[in-house]
Amino acid sequence: MTKANKIIYWIATVWLSLGMVSSAIVQLMRIPEGVETVTHLGYPAYLLTILGTWKLLGVATILAPGFARQKEWAYAGFFFVASGAAISHITIGAPSGEIFPSVLLLILTVVSWYFRPESRKFN
Repeated sequence: MTKANKIIYWIATVWLSLGMVSSAIVQLMRIPEGVETVTHLGYPAYLLTILGTWKLLGVATILAPGFARQKEWAYAGFFFVASGAAISHITIGAPSGEIFPSVLLLILTVVSWYFRPESRKFN
């Protein structure tokens, strides 16, 4: 792995982790704006607890050494959450400012997964 690829990996992974942790905190604390967004999208409010918990576990898995198989599952979960959020916002005709965070997390997920070091891959 080249030095440039390592830098790309860590930048994407740190930003992905920060985005997932910050959104998980909003979800677990049930911040009114977060609850309103989820219910406006047509989902039940209890989904926030499930998503927030899984996001925190996913971040811990991606950042921890080892656990290559679990990392694949964490990346898949992040992909499903971010793409599902983006599609949900697009479906209801949300403005681009509401769609952008989901798309950004989706891009960071793909970049982090693609550039991950060999030691973090499941072969």
